[in-house]
Parts: sequence; C-alpha cells; structure tokens
Amino acid sequence: MPRHSFQYRYRGPRNTPEERGGKPPVYSRTVENEHAMIMERDLAVPLRDGAKVYVNVYRPADERPVPPIIAWSPYGKHVPFDPRRFLNAGVKEGDTSQYTAFEAPDPVFWVPSGYAVINVDIRGTWYSEGTAHFLAPEEAQDFYDLVEWAGTQPWSTGKVGLSGVSYLAQLQWRVAELNPPHLAAFNPWEGWTDSYREVATHGGIPDTHFWPTLWNRWGASTGQIEDLETETKEHPLFDDFWRSKAADFSKITAPALVVASWTDQGLHTRGTFEGFKHIASPQKWLIAHGQKKWAHYYVPENVRRLRTFFDHFLKGIDNEVRDWPKVLVEVREKNGVGTFRAEKEWPLARTQYTPLYLDAALGSLERAPVKDAASVSYESVCQGTDPADRAQFDVTFERDTELTGYMKLRVFMSTEASDDLDVFVGLHKLDKNGTFVPMAFYAQFDDGPVALGWLRASHRELDPQRSTDWQPVHTHTREQKLKPGEIVPLDIEIWPSSTHFAAGEKLRLIVQGTDINRYTKEQAPVYFRHEASVNKGRHTIHAGGPYESYLLVPVIP
Repeated sequence: MPRHSFQYRYRGPRNTPEERGGKPPVYSRTVENEHAMIMERDLAVPLRDGAKVYVNVYRPADERPVPPIIAWSPYGKHVPFDPRRFLNAGVKEGDTSQYTAFEAPDPVFWVPSGYAVINVDIRGTWYSEGTAHFLAPEEAQDFYDLVEWAGTQPWSTGKVGLSGVSYLAQLQWRVAELNPPHLAAFNPWEGWTDSYREVATHGGIPDTHFWPTLWNRWGASTGQIEDLETETKEHPLFDDFWRSKAADFSKITAPALVVASWTDQGLHTRGTFEGFKHIASPQKWLIAHGQKKWAHYYVPENVRRLRTFFDHFLKGIDNEVRDWPKVLVEVREKNGVGTFRAEKEWPLARTQYTPLYLDAALGSLERAPVKDAASVSYESVCQGTDPADRAQFDVTFERDTELTGYMKLRVFMSTEASDDLDVFVGLHKLDKNGTFVPMAFYAQFDDGPVALGWLRASHRELDPQRSTDWQPVHTHTREQKLKPGEIVPLDIEIWPSSTHFAAGEKLRLIVQGTDINRYTKEQAPVYFRHEASVNKGRHTIHAGGPYESYLLVPVIP
C-alpha cells in the first residue's frame, strides 16, 4: 500500500446502508428481455488484499464478449439517476432508464450497442468490504484491480473503458496514472483534479457547505471510512495530504475524451481543463460546453458521440474519431444559446490577453492605464446584493468581441478592520440596455455568471513554476497576514469561460466580500457556501496611478 508523510484519519460510518435504502448483497442473475440484457447484481469482486467489492454488471444476453465500461462510485450502484430528484437539472424523461445509476452510463443504451456496464460500490461504502478511502492512491489501486478483473472475464473482449460524471470522473484521473494493462480509453465528464483548490477551498477560503455535504453523502458504510472532516481541519493549507488526492498527469497516457463546462464554476470547471491540458496522452480530445452537466451527459447526441469514441478505441472500428478536431468550444450568447467551433488546442494559441484597467472613480474598465489614483470601498460582511455591498466596474464593447479562456484580476486592496480579506469576484454579461444576461450555472441554476474567482489575501503567494501571466496559481502553503491599512496586490485566478459580446454589450466586474450567487440551503442542497469568513468592516480597492489594478481578458480575434 502507498506510504504517506501524514496519517489518514478514520471514523465510523456517517450513515448505514439501510438508512439510505440499501439492502445486504445477495447475488442474482436475471435476463431483461426488452433490451436483451443479462443483469448480474451484487457480484463480489476480490481486490488484491482479499477484500470484496460488490458490482452490478449489465451485458448482452447472447453472452458474446464485449468491452466493459466501468462507473466507479460511492453513491450506491443501486441508486438510480431520477431527474425528479433534481429540479431544473434539465435531464429529460427518456434520456435515462430505471437502470441508470447516479451520474453513470445508461445500460439500456450501452448494452444493445455492444458493451457491458459495470457499476461498483467502492471499498468500504455500502456493503463492500474494507476501509473507505476517498480520492486517494489506495482507492486508485482498487480501481486498477477492478479494471484488470473486468478485462479478464470470459464475457469481456479485454479492452476496458471508463465513463461518468463528477466523482465518477475524478477517480478516472487517478487510475489512469497507474496505466492498468486492460485500460483502453477513458472519459472524464467534468471531474475536479485538485481537491484543495477546487472543492475544499476556493482561493484558500474554506467551503462550509458542499464539501461537508459530499463527505456525508460518501459515508454510507458498514465499517470504517476516511474521516475527511477531521483531515480537512488538520490540513488547512496545501500539503502532502492534499497532494495525495491529486493525479500525476504526466503518467497518464491512455486515449481520453475529456468533457468540461464553463458552467460548473466552483466545482468541476477548473480541474477538468487542467486535466486535459496536462495529461500526457498523445490521443486526447476536449469538448467545452456551456450547459448543465447532468443534462449534457445524457443528451442522446452526446451519448452517441461517446459511443463513437469507445467504438474506435475499445472495438477497433476505423471511424470519424481520427478526423475529430482536438477541441470543440461552445461560445455562449446566453443561457441555452451558444455555437460550437472546432479548435486545435487549449488554451487557444491565438488568444490576445488584453488588460482592462480599473478606474475606481468612474467604476469603469479602461483600455489604457488610469493616470490618477482613486479608491472605492464596500462593506465586506453584508449580503452582497445591494450595490453598496460591492464594487463594480463596467466596459462596453464597441465591436463584437469573444472572450474565451482564462482571466486574471490583479487588484490592490486594503482593510483597516482585519488582518485578512476574503475576496469574491464575479463577471457578468449585460445587454445593450444594461440588463443582466444569465448563464446556465452549476447543475441546476439559470442565473449564473460568466465566470467566478476567489482569494483569501493571506494566501496570495504565487507558485512561480505553475503560474502564467494569465493564470495565477497560489501555493497555499503559508499565511501572509496584512497590517491594518496595508495595501497589497492580489492576483486572483478567474476560472475558464467562453462568451460572445455583441457591439454595445457590457462586461461587468464585481468584487465583494461574500459569494456572488447566494442561495438558501433548501434551494441548493449541493452548492458551495463560504460562511467561515475572515472579513470584518470595509474593504478598499485601490486603482490608477501607482496601483495598476486590471482585469486581464482573453480576446479571440
């Protein structure tokens, strides 16, 4: 087993399988005649240490060997994806079947297409044996063992694929770095790659709702599970513990169809693009869209595209995959409206990174440096819904303009009331009348921003090896507190996006001390919140003169 410079923590289960609707495993084999599908449920698969995990296998009734597709999940192989549970998620009735596990491929599509689907309850969850680790090297080894098991069954052709959304994508990065011999291709469909920067904290600001909600949802077990709550408290900065939760992209060589979105700001957007950028796979493709992730995964056209990918790499069919563009980018107009375009690489090589300078006196973004220094302040602990609770800066585009890629806000800030600042950044599109233009957002919302960014000022130290002019990457390895009134430059990473602005439309930059989009917990049970703030009193933005505060935007000519 892997050795660590830290100690993982363990605890009893957060809930029992029975409390979550589970039933003790009893193996069964039935045939579903409508789709000519053998269904093996609660099949025990031994791992290298002898612990058994339980899987459901769906495969063709004629017993012919087919390629398996694995969906690796802590959410319960028996838990269906029911669109009615997620209001406004956009998943249409008929796009999934009763056999579709949460965020997993639908056997009713894949089995008649000549594939097997394997849904697994990972080690230590539900009734699978052993102690549960989450996003860890130990879990990747288990996944390796399941890939090799699937590749050597009499009903398997020996070429294994991986697919799924969110957690089902995240572990694909981890097992792919181990290069199991029977792994032929994988499909991470929106999955973070850096648990510290992309989920547990944003810019060093702890998430107080979604991350705790996740570890509760992962914790159905009859035994011990990894105690992510205690570990998160013990590791407030980025260290070897958080490093152990991230894949080594340089070791990943399997063919990959990576799907990312502009809409999952605060969860999967950043990490999915990072994965595509850095994996060593010589054969890799990226689809970047502006839609809700669950709806997008199950759209029939997208499922057929994925089948074409797997047909090529798992069945050896010479098809149009060899002629696919390496990158497909959807440029958004507004929620539900966008145009896909073929590209050769990501980020786009022809990007013109253009600074727009903050004018604190006018509340504008200017194309030339602002000569005179000025400042603007806001109350940092209010709700952020009143204009007085935020600072905002607008620019009107004189001609049609596309912004696709990474943005950065470099801003000089200070506070008299505290030794730290939590800064929340949002970008909005406004139409020619100055009306907010909403985007699809997260998995369920229709009032989203163009993009988001965050930073705790004491975490402002940059990693010089990983940072670029257009994407600051912070070390998060130490705190650098402020003195009262001290003015410090902050380089704030804004997550990737793609938006078209017609002539006369505006881009608005918002800076405030609370989340840009705020929902009640009832409205958004699976959404991040940052309620453990260091903020006190007023924050001040300094711009112009010696304080060259600017927003760097990716203009596509």
